Amino acid sequence: MKEDFLHYIWKHRLFDSNFLITDKGEKVELIATGESNTNAGPDFLNAKIKINNITLIGNIEIHINSSDWDRHKHNFDKSYNNVILQLVNNDDKVTYNQNGKKLNTIKLVYNDNLLNTYNSFKKNEKKIPCEDDIKNINDFHINFWLNSLLIERIEQKTAYIKEILLYNKNSWEESFYQVLARNFGFKVNALPFELLAKSLPSKYLGKHKNSLFQLEAMIFGQAGFLDAIENKEDEYFNKLYSEYHFLKQKFKLVPIEKHLWKFLRLRPSNFPTIRLAQFASLVYKSKALFSKIIKNNKIEDISGLFNVEASEYWDKHYNFGKPSVYRKKKLGVSSINNIIINSIVPFLFLYGKEKSIEKMKDYALHILDNVKAENNSIIKTWTSIGFNVKNAYYSQALIHLKTQYCNKNRCLDCQISATVLKKLNT
Repeated sequence: MKEDFLHYIWKHRLFDSNFLITDKGEKVELIATGESNTNAGPDFLNAKIKINNITLIGNIEIHINSSDWDRHKHNFDKSYNNVILQLVNNDDKVTYNQNGKKLNTIKLVYNDNLLNTYNSFKKNEKKIPCEDDIKNINDFHINFWLNSLLIERIEQKTAYIKEILLYNKNSWEESFYQVLARNFGFKVNALPFELLAKSLPSKYLGKHKNSLFQLEAMIFGQAGFLDAIENKEDEYFNKLYSEYHFLKQKFKLVPIEKHLWKFLRLRPSNFPTIRLAQFASLVYKSKALFSKIIKNNKIEDISGLFNVEASEYWDKHYNFGKPSVYRKKKLGVSSINNIIINSIVPFLFLYGKEKSIEKMKDYALHILDNVKAENNSIIKTWTSIGFNVKNAYYSQALIHLKTQYCNKNRCLDCQISATVLKKLNT
């Protein structure tokens, strides 16, 4: 057993209230369990109890053994002098606070099935610990929790955007450009794409907005692909090389290291060279992209903004100087949806929040409701146990549930597991 289980039992009142009796044999009437404290100090603050018709207001401390009070040196810590009750699983020692006052200690009594089920969640080797029980929970409880998880996931993403905004002195356009660039890396190359965007301010790209060739020169050059003449027989490469080194001097640019880019185990269509060319095409095609997005009310119009393809050279190449079979390198629907889900939605949500535009936040959620769900290993896990993942609204919530709760054994923080445990106590 761990203390978090006793925390949960106390917080949700899953103990037997008939056995709230102190080690002195005094009956305790619980009025308020208190507020869970995630900072230093006692576990629950501002609890309210009554002993012998005397009302006590103070803090609650929880331990597996009452002797843990001394082991944690609370008996020397005056910040624990306002503890009115110690809750334990095993009362093995009389304990005192720093003032020398004896603590009221209660051994919590609860249904053994709660602990057995909790331990089965913790030890379960299945991908979803409660997958055998989840089928017995009604859709209302599940959907209510998924709604909360979705907001939690979006807030997590917006926290990163806030850092970028701070870095860019609250420039929404520049921050959007950098976050969008990172998304073009699609996990494997997210970091080098972000570093590239930070090394190449959008204002420099804007000065050569009308030339796709110059945009490619700057983007490939700053990415480290034009740092040396490696493809002497490739005419297009040589032209880019010459143009970049002119622009490099003009803007005093410092490229990132080429070795940061990863090709291993990627399909050729996902090579960073192709993504960089597509990104250059997007910059060429779109002026004031973020302004266009916040003014658009149609999801298909937003998707259309990302309907781009790499320049003609890349029709017959995946790498510089290495000809390949002819194929247009168009940004696919799933890639566009990925960008919408991971860049557009959190940006719109944060923009609406910061500017107090509730309609913008609602629209961000509406977009997820109308975008196809991702098709990855996590979503396949949920569908395998019977979940109908209708759209990105659900897939994002379920991805968050799996990565932030199931994978981290946070069953006691999960409302689905909580519902299972509460049913056992009825």
